[in-house]
Amino acid sequence: MQSKKFLVEEWQLDFEWLQMRHQVKDKLNREALPDMNGLLFLIGIQELGKGPSDFSKEQKQDLMHIAVCTLLAEDGYYEFRGMDADGWPHWDPVRPVEADNLKAQELLLKEKIIKYFKNIF
Repeated sequence: MQSKKFLVEEWQLDFEWLQMRHQVKDKLNREALPDMNGLLFLIGIQELGKGPSDFSKEQKQDLMHIAVCTLLAEDGYYEFRGMDADGWPHWDPVRPVEADNLKAQELLLKEKIIKYFKNIF
């Protein structure tokens, strides 16, 4: 059984998540709310610093990986290694992520994405 504290925190996280998705949708003048993959893609583009482009499917996956590494580096899960010859950042895993299941991983990423966009807006 989950504690009330956890349920309130999850409810608050869900509220902030929805609010942030609306802010991103409005800033980008989009019709639909972005999902987690879309937000990770946007963060990856931001962190790459090259602006909009036509990315291959593999590059889109790489951009999402850049986003995850960027978000989790703050807690010491990844360490920035440097840029490659094409200007793409690379990260080294430092320690395993302390989220033991898919739901916990999703909640962790939501928290990090919300914080990221709060710093931008």
